[in-house]
Amino acid sequence: MMKNLQQMQQIMKQVQQIQEQLQKQLSELVVEASAGGGMVSVKMNGQKHLVAVRIESEVFASKDADMLQDLVLAAVNEAARKVDEQLAGQVGNLAGGLNIPGLA
Repeated sequence: MMKNLQQMQQIMKQVQQIQEQLQKQLSELVVEASAGGGMVSVKMNGQKHLVAVRIESEVFASKDADMLQDLVLAAVNEAARKVDEQLAGQVGNLAGGLNIPGLA
């Protein structure tokens, strides 16, 4: 019983360390995505907050609000997908280092 408790405490400590590493990596992560051949570009951090938006002047010249909205939406969605992809990879890498007695 005591050995199981010690193993559980060890596992919880490893999980906490992984969580802390993941939070640190997410805080440093910035992805970039674009739409319309680079007409609209966005940068998003690991918390999925936009940190930059760049819109080429040609988009304004066309005065096509629907196109601009579609390009911004596409770029933001692509950036969110990239964050998810990075997160999945980082979780996989960190969890691969988890040493759970009896499961290894």
